[in-house]
Amino acid sequence: MSLAHIQFFGNAIGMATTMNVLLPDASLGPFPVFYLLHGLSDDCSSWLRRTSLERYMAGIPMMVVMPGNARGFYTNSATQPINAYEDHIIKDVIAYIDRVFPTIKSRNGRVLGGLSMGGYGAVKLALKHPDLFCSAVSHSGAVMTPLHKPETRPQQLQSLSVEFESILGKDWRGSTNDPVALAKQCPPAQRPALRLDCGTSDFLLEQNREFHAILNDLKFPHEYEEFPGDHNWAYWDVHIRDAIAFHCKVLGI
Repeated sequence: MSLAHIQFFGNAIGMATTMNVLLPDASLGPFPVFYLLHGLSDDCSSWLRRTSLERYMAGIPMMVVMPGNARGFYTNSATQPINAYEDHIIKDVIAYIDRVFPTIKSRNGRVLGGLSMGGYGAVKLALKHPDLFCSAVSHSGAVMTPLHKPETRPQQLQSLSVEFESILGKDWRGSTNDPVALAKQCPPAQRPALRLDCGTSDFLLEQNREFHAILNDLKFPHEYEEFPGDHNWAYWDVHIRDAIAFHCKVLGI
């Protein structure tokens, strides 16, 4: 694999930003693109620094794009219009990648994945933009949105409630940032392939189970698995390999 570190201007967020891109060496393309999203406390370098992603991608004819999204939850902020982090991915990052690299420039050439905040982002963006993405994988994702139910909110999220509300707004349920509402509204013919996994010691386990049950009630096809592990890189380094295999199957590579 070859690694490109990209510094570019994000029009949607009004600032210079960065992303990392892994490129296959085997051919000239065009290649499908795996948009791999980071977690709340991470940046565009985290997947490369904390896992063996580059080694796992060896020999696979697929690009991996790791954009930065600060603490923006891959969402256009409800209170700070310049923090348009969903538009940044959809309008800035994808446009740049398709303009500069030999990509498959269609839904059938784009997949998403991420951990924690990035797991939420991957699921939300795939359900909200099924014309752009054909599959999404969430590892330990905040898939019921980070606010979840106030009465059952994990202790780890209590101190972040004000920050989350500034991003998602007070009335997030049923909105275009609510994965449940998006799953209900997604046209059956356009449903992306979904896979979710979570560690059995993870503080986000219950909301992953809840979202899995909702998808079952909606008869929305998806894969769901639980494995031993916690909310940490030891878990994600193992299960990013499951995501790669899932996307390869969907893409037929």
